[in-house]
Amino acid sequence: MKSLQLSLGAAALALSLLGAAQAAPRSEIRVGMVSTMTTSAGAGGEATRQGVDLAIEKLGGKLGGIPVRMFYEDDALQPELGKQKTEKLIMEDKVDFLVGYNYSNILLAAFKPAMDSKTFLLSITGPQQMAGNLCAPYFFGVRDQNGQAPRAVGQVLNKRGIKTLYTLAPNYAAGKDMIEGVTGTFKGKIVGQDLTKWPAQLDFAAEIAKIRAAKPEAVFVFLPPQHAIQFMAQYTRAGLKGVIPVYSTYTFDGITLPTIGADAVGSLMSLIWAVNLENPVNKEFVTAYLRKYGKEPSSFSAHAYDAMLLIDAAVKNVKGELDDKEKVRVALKAGTETTRGKIHFGNNQFPIQDYYLIEVKAGGAGGMASARSIEKIEANVQDIYAKSCPMK
Repeated sequence: MKSLQLSLGAAALALSLLGAAQAAPRSEIRVGMVSTMTTSAGAGGEATRQGVDLAIEKLGGKLGGIPVRMFYEDDALQPELGKQKTEKLIMEDKVDFLVGYNYSNILLAAFKPAMDSKTFLLSITGPQQMAGNLCAPYFFGVRDQNGQAPRAVGQVLNKRGIKTLYTLAPNYAAGKDMIEGVTGTFKGKIVGQDLTKWPAQLDFAAEIAKIRAAKPEAVFVFLPPQHAIQFMAQYTRAGLKGVIPVYSTYTFDGITLPTIGADAVGSLMSLIWAVNLENPVNKEFVTAYLRKYGKEPSSFSAHAYDAMLLIDAAVKNVKGELDDKEKVRVALKAGTETTRGKIHFGNNQFPIQDYYLIEVKAGGAGGMASARSIEKIEANVQDIYAKSCPMK
C-alpha cells in the first residue's frame, strides 16, 4: 500500500512538472506574415512588411521581451495559395501568431485552417463575415470592418448635400463590402455602379465614359494601389477631375500618392488613421518610416505596425506563456497604445474607434501630395455586424 502511495505521489509530481514545463514562457516567439507581395496588387504586401519590420526594429527584435522569429509568405493574390501558405506556417513553422492578409479573398480562404488550429490571426482587412456570424476567439480585425469607413463617407455625402452618386470598386469581397457600406448610409440616388474585373482590370476607360454620361454629383471609388493610380490618370485625362469630385476610402495614401500626385489633390476619404494624427505612437511611427523609407507611410504599414504592437503587449501581459489560449485572447483584447491611440475591441474583436475625414493636400513630405485628417466624422463607432457575433 505504501509502495502504491509512493508511486501515485511520483506520478502526480511528474504530471505537475510536465504542466509547469508546458506553461513555461517561450524562448522564441514565432510570427508568420501572409501578404500579397507580387502581382499588380503587390505594393500593399510590401507596405505591410515594412510596417511589420519597423515595429520589430522599434521593439529591439523582440515581442514581449522575447526574441521574435518572422516567417514571410507571398500569396500572389491566389486564395488557394494563401490557404496553403497559412497551413505551412501553422504545421511546419509552428507559428504562434499570423499577421497580414491584406486582401479579403485571401483571408476568407485562410480563415478556417487558422481557426481550426487555434492560431491567433491579426488581419488588416475585415470582411463582414468575420465581424458577424463567423467571428471567432482566435481572430482579431486590427483595421476595421471593410464597409465601415464607406458608411462614414455616406454620411459626409449627405451632410454636403450630394444627391446623386456613382460607385466603383473591384469585384471581390472587399469591393462589395465597400459598396454596401457607402450605399447603406447615403440617402441620395445611386445613378450607376461598376464592379470591375479583379485583379486583371487596369483600364477604366469604359467605366469613366459611363460616369461622364451619368453626370453624378460625386463618385465613390475603392481601388487597391496600382488600380487607383491607373484610374486617376485616366479620370484626369478625361477632364473629369474638378468637375465630378472623387470620394473614397483606402485608395489614396503613401503608396499611391507619390505617383498620382496632383491628380488626387482635393479628394476626400474616410479613414481610421492619418499621418497627422496627434498621438505619441503615431508621431514616432511616421518619423521612423520617413527616415527609413523616404516617404510617408500608408495605412497598410500603419495597421501592420499596430498588429505587432498588439502582439508585443499581449505577450508581455501573459509573461510569454502562450499555451493558455484564453489568457492570450484576453490579453490581445485588452489592447494597447497604437498609431490610432489606445485601441479598444468590441465583442467581435474588431476595434471600436473614431473615423476621420481625410483630404488629399499638396505639400506633404518631400513636396508630395499627402492624405491628412481635417476633422472627426464619428467617435467610438462599432461596426454594424457586431450584433450578429455570438461572442460577448
